[in-house]
Amino acid sequence: MSRRPDRINRHPERARTERAQLDAVLDAGHHFGSLSTVLDGRPLVVPMFYGRDGDRIVMHGSTGAGALRLVAEGAPAALCVSLLDGWVYGHTLFDSSANYRSAVVHGALRTITGAEAAEALTTLSEQLMPGRAAEVPEHTRKQLAATQCLTLPITDGSWTVKVRAAPPGDPEPGEQVDPRLWTGVLPIEWGYGEPVSAPRATGLPVSPSVRSYAGGVPGSA
Repeated sequence: MSRRPDRINRHPERARTERAQLDAVLDAGHHFGSLSTVLDGRPLVVPMFYGRDGDRIVMHGSTGAGALRLVAEGAPAALCVSLLDGWVYGHTLFDSSANYRSAVVHGALRTITGAEAAEALTTLSEQLMPGRAAEVPEHTRKQLAATQCLTLPITDGSWTVKVRAAPPGDPEPGEQVDPRLWTGVLPIEWGYGEPVSAPRATGLPVSPSVRSYAGGVPGSA
């Protein structure tokens, strides 16, 4: 029996079914996921940066990448995105876990070119490095020709979202527990350090887009 791409079988109580909840997971973090497909009966997984553009996901890579050529030809594919929010320390190793948010989107990718690709790649860039597109030149024809731009549609019935955001579970009735043992959640946080200038940019002020993204760092390293 084939599994439905919109159903969570393990811990179904953690499933989220609202489209806004999918967008929230896709739009958080560093926009980095794993694109998977099947090649000659064997699994193939490629780490990918992505951006969400309304009802589609935009990805890009080199035109020489064999995996991208495969999915661009209509092979079934799935993009998985996972965000780790905290380690959950339970009263046993079995009852320890993690808090997380994850999403999987299934579908067939489509290659886009020309002006549509240029616009999509700018949208992707704005999600990875907000504000940078206004500080650098526009895409050249040579750059676009060397870039494979793919889109994955987000359609009803083609995605899942799973979230755990809770403390550790309580011991079973009658289970022996050390009353001195701490249990709880260790949150995981991420942030940016001081920007490090390229050798040719030593002494130049950090670009406004970088200062804004990194929380207003005052200078350059």
